[in-house]
Amino acid sequence: MNTEEIKKSGNEKMEKCIAQLKKELSTIRTGRANPLILEKVLIDYYGTPTKLRQLSQVTVQDGTTLVITPFDKTIVKEVEKALIKADLGITPSSDGVVVRLVFPPLTADRRKELSKEVKATGETAKVAIRNVRRDLTDEIKKAEKAENLPEDTVRDIQESVQKLTDKYIKIIDDTVSEKEKEVMTV
Repeated sequence: MNTEEIKKSGNEKMEKCIAQLKKELSTIRTGRANPLILEKVLIDYYGTPTKLRQLSQVTVQDGTTLVITPFDKTIVKEVEKALIKADLGITPSSDGVVVRLVFPPLTADRRKELSKEVKATGETAKVAIRNVRRDLTDEIKKAEKAENLPEDTVRDIQESVQKLTDKYIKIIDDTVSEKEKEVMTV
């Protein structure tokens, strides 16, 4: 593997870490109704665990209410059970046709807990980025031995990998701070 391939693969891996971070942060509840919070909810649909969003239409009614309309009206009870089991902190209510999730305003304590959760998710992403950097450094060392690269070239490559790492750590910090601000806004 040559040095350009090492940099390119590192960039791709770090992009995936950022995408995963954003996906995880999108499932953290803020004061507003967000359909992405239901991303991890699974329903036992004829013996197969299936994502809720594949079995129903999810709409935001008034900014604080999610309305879940199952395509198959016979699974309304299963939807309710799955939402309770998912432990979203919200009790579903059903009228037999649709299920509603009313998002109450977050308390100050809950906002602080969610803020800590956001920071922990950010730290996990930083660890993933650092692991990618470590893997790239190992690849550089292997390439150095295999291709007899000069020390200056190796140092330049390592510096560029470090700059890439710093860039993605900054992106993580910005993303986490933006989500924290969103969580703490009343």
